[in-house]
Amino acid sequence: MNQIAINTSQNVNVNFTLAGVGERIIAFFIDWLIKGIYLFILFWFLGSIMDYSEFMNGMDNWSAGAFLLIITFPAHIYTLVLESLMEGQTFGKKLMKIKVVKIDGYQASFGDYLMRWIFRLVDISVFGIVALVSIIASKNHQRLGDIATGTAVISLKSNVNISHTILEQLKEDYVPTFPQVISLTDNDVRIIKENFQKALKSDDRQIITRLSNKIKSILKLEPDPQELTERQFINIIIKDYNFYTGKDS
Repeated sequence: MNQIAINTSQNVNVNFTLAGVGERIIAFFIDWLIKGIYLFILFWFLGSIMDYSEFMNGMDNWSAGAFLLIITFPAHIYTLVLESLMEGQTFGKKLMKIKVVKIDGYQASFGDYLMRWIFRLVDISVFGIVALVSIIASKNHQRLGDIATGTAVISLKSNVNISHTILEQLKEDYVPTFPQVISLTDNDVRIIKENFQKALKSDDRQIITRLSNKIKSILKLEPDPQELTERQFINIIIKDYNFYTGKDS
């Protein structure tokens, strides 16, 4: 599977698996099915409460067009609204476990989702061939909307165990040391743990030092180096976060 390295706001590269063409197509059709069901129910309801045909015939073309646009508006903005509210996912993407992310590591903004939505008019033209060709030909499987906004669609499917998450085994009598860790986020701690584990495996003391210094800078901590080594300090930070957030296994 193709992967993409995304540089996070902590200046750390994290590898993600790019969503496959098939996954994106299935997610697309799931979303279209949901929109189709909405439109079917809408017109069935309108037909049950009034003579819809006679009502439309009594309007001029502009009025009829405006009326249709208003009542079908939720279907038109479905992707834009859901990606904005669900942080890069629609119901189709959620079911397929894929997500829109920024390649530069920052959270995609409403403007990014809006630009992707606008480009859909081009991407899905000619039965979606434009989007399909762009996804296959581009390095990061990007359609035109993704290229314009610097986004990509990644897969969230992975075989994970406790070593790949922020979870830590804590003893019942564990006593935390640094309450300041509550200012971190799950994503911060996940990145810290992933890079700490990689550094331990390769015995990369430089990365451990940089990671330790970064944590101290963010949390404004000055632990006594005589009492804690850098490795012990990082390990305690991870465990303390688990303790204060109730994330134990």
